[in-house]
Amino acid sequence: MRASFDATGAVVVITGGAQGIGAALAAAITSYGGTAVVFDVVPPADPAVGFVRVDVADRAAVDRAVAGVVAQYGRIDGLVAGAAVQPRSAVLDLDPAEWTRTLQVNLDGVVWVCQAVVPQMVAQRSGSVVVFTSGMASTGYPGAAAYATSKAGLVAFAKTLAAEVAADRVRVNVVAPGVIDTEQFRSANQGVDRDHWRETIGIGDPEDVVGPLLFLLSDAATMTGSTLTRERAFSRGDS
Repeated sequence: MRASFDATGAVVVITGGAQGIGAALAAAITSYGGTAVVFDVVPPADPAVGFVRVDVADRAAVDRAVAGVVAQYGRIDGLVAGAAVQPRSAVLDLDPAEWTRTLQVNLDGVVWVCQAVVPQMVAQRSGSVVVFTSGMASTGYPGAAAYATSKAGLVAFAKTLAAEVAADRVRVNVVAPGVIDTEQFRSANQGVDRDHWRETIGIGDPEDVVGPLLFLLSDAATMTGSTLTRERAFSRGDS
């Protein structure tokens, strides 16, 4: 993608892009002249966005989906790995199946899609991969051990992959979006006072993350192996 965010001709795969941040990014890429292809288990609401129904935990399904994108468009310029599940359970009450499923989707799913997409980028000698982590990866959070563990593992994975493909002109970076008011956030935090959270820790909207993602996908971002963290943006009225 060009430094101006003109995405004309660019093809970007977004896992978990049917809702939340992924959906906002897909809309932005389309508006900038690019092609967004969402990998998800449910279709996106926007008919202008490409869609492949795939569970990222299924490695064979991911391979087929990526092969289909390459066959149709001839290239993949960007990959944004955002598919994730966020169950809530105390460590001592963790169900083994829930723990395994969380790691399969959040961690293994990123590995499988990178293994399928990055060789295409290496062949092109260009491409940008963006992986989502979470502040929970470094701080932990009560009831979110599986999610936090998976996100911590992704940081190490992404930085390792970045080092391995840097010579091939493929960039791999990490984004920690902060607390964003998405469908997943609302589902995982039922009953919380979101207005109070907005006034204290600051809850953002999916569109708040689009700019940083477009930057990392573009040629303006020359770094790799970096972690970009979205902090609360204070208004002029804040003290």
